[in-house]
Amino acid sequence: MKLIPLAIAAAAGLTMAVQGSLNAALGKVIGLWEATLVVHALGVAAALLFFLRLGDGQLAQITRAPWYTLLGGILSVLIIYGVATSIPKLGVATATTAIIVGQTLTALFIDHLGCFGLDKVPFTWLKLLGVVFLAAGAWLLLAKSVSS
Repeated sequence: MKLIPLAIAAAAGLTMAVQGSLNAALGKVIGLWEATLVVHALGVAAALLFFLRLGDGQLAQITRAPWYTLLGGILSVLIIYGVATSIPKLGVATATTAIIVGQTLTALFIDHLGCFGLDKVPFTWLKLLGVVFLAAGAWLLLAKSVSS
């Protein structure tokens, strides 16, 4: 059973919802791009602390990594900005559900094609049905918040 990785993934999801909410709140005070900058600066500081204490000395291997693997930092700026923009307008639950729908659709593609050197995980119609249910949930959450 894969309970530990599943629990870690669930904890990451929980953390993402809290992080998005905090980023949106900070963005209201100092501006969205400014909040994105602050969040990343603090993230760099935290990563540096973890690296200094827990790193295994492999940073020198960065030149062996394919160039596209370094795009995650750029993408995280867009993610944080997008999350901080959508939460105040949609609410945390609706925005997070929409984010998860987008993540899951993209993950299905990445899995099926084995992108970025990852193992291929075949697409199934049942997985697509799961995404449809997620999207329906996002729609129901949005419909409820619009009628309130």
